[in-house]
Amino acid sequence: MLVTVLLSTLLLPLALTGASVALPDIQRDLGVGLTSAQWVVNSYNACFAAFLVSAGSIADAVGRRRVYAFGVALFFVSGLSSLLVQDIGALVALRALGGVGAAAAVAGGGSMLALAFEGPARARAFGLLGTVLGAGTAFGPAVAGLLVENLGWRFAFAGPALVAGAVLLLVTRVPAMRGDGRSVDWLGGALFTAALLTLIGGLVEGPGRGAPVLAGFLAVSAALFGLFAVVERRREEPLVDLGLLANRRFVAYALAAATFMSVLVPLLVYLPSYLINVVGLGAGTTGLWLLLLTVPTLVLPTVGAELAHRFPPTAVVVGALLLMGAGVLGFTTLGPDSTPWTVLLPFLLVGTGVGLTGGMIDGLGLGAVPPERVGTAAGVFNATRLSLETVSIAIVGAALAVLTGGELVGAAFTGALHGVALALGGFVGLVVVAVLVLTRAPRPRVTVDS
Repeated sequence: MLVTVLLSTLLLPLALTGASVALPDIQRDLGVGLTSAQWVVNSYNACFAAFLVSAGSIADAVGRRRVYAFGVALFFVSGLSSLLVQDIGALVALRALGGVGAAAAVAGGGSMLALAFEGPARARAFGLLGTVLGAGTAFGPAVAGLLVENLGWRFAFAGPALVAGAVLLLVTRVPAMRGDGRSVDWLGGALFTAALLTLIGGLVEGPGRGAPVLAGFLAVSAALFGLFAVVERRREEPLVDLGLLANRRFVAYALAAATFMSVLVPLLVYLPSYLINVVGLGAGTTGLWLLLLTVPTLVLPTVGAELAHRFPPTAVVVGALLLMGAGVLGFTTLGPDSTPWTVLLPFLLVGTGVGLTGGMIDGLGLGAVPPERVGTAAGVFNATRLSLETVSIAIVGAALAVLTGGELVGAAFTGALHGVALALGGFVGLVVVAVLVLTRAPRPRVTVDS
């Protein structure tokens, strides 16, 4: 079971990072503009984030192995079918299908591990799970780059899918884990999914279709999120416990965790296009350069955990945010003549900031809530992180599309990338202030006897 779940988990970040390296070739081969190509990334990530919120409840209700196998099968079909697609619409649909499959696989696999292992064994199993996710993110661009350069962009999706086929054979050896028949908050899940997908749709399509269209999408999304909040507050067993948002420390760490991914992942998505189209690298070389950005996220979590034992945890989180903020501001030095030496410092600073808090920040967030609410808090924590990450990818993509006129080439792309780096740096600065304010101990009340 452990080998099966870990192997499938390795494939999921490869699907996201592979798409980022393949984007320039997809645009050229299918003859599409930037907005259409962005959906190759956004459809996968948006569906992953939106459906993950409900997938855990569904797995508990109808069966963990069943949901897990269903998710891996969707991922397999979506990836393998990319070998046959000839237009962008079909590819986007397959990517959305893969995102749904990824959500089901993650939720089902996590549920299986939680039930199969107890105590220290469970902690080690989930520690391995986090390491494998980190490895997929760290080495995904390099693996995808080699596939794209030697076999073509379709194999950036079909390669992981072939491994998913092997996982499906292994699933038959995993013990069945039947559901407990608990109720699923279908209405809450549908409202959250519709709200997030509408928001992403507006951010991607709105800038090119005019302000009224953008405003309409945002208004509908806001209404759906508002209705979702009303429904969840009235549920005895809500899909998302909004009451956790009153816990200041929990909110601070959830916001920080989301910020790390909201900076790193958009860079992983759009840096390959810059390195290929402007700097002139091949897909394989681009993947190797990105190791400077991603490898620290894999090797530094244990260092961050040790620092959190020696120093105040909030100080470690804020310090990591500042490192990442300094690194992303360093992206304003990137240009057509960039070399591995000129990108080394900003890449390492961003990767170091993210890596120092890997895993540790989840523990801080969940440690801020009572033990009986840890399960629910974990769902809210991950939903926050994935949702903001998805929104960030869409916003960065929309900004690049507007600033470059839809063409990620030349001096316009360089200027746009510098502008995005400044905006992300400013965002990190605001989050640092928010974390400090939210984690500040409240002043004791002073009463005066009359």
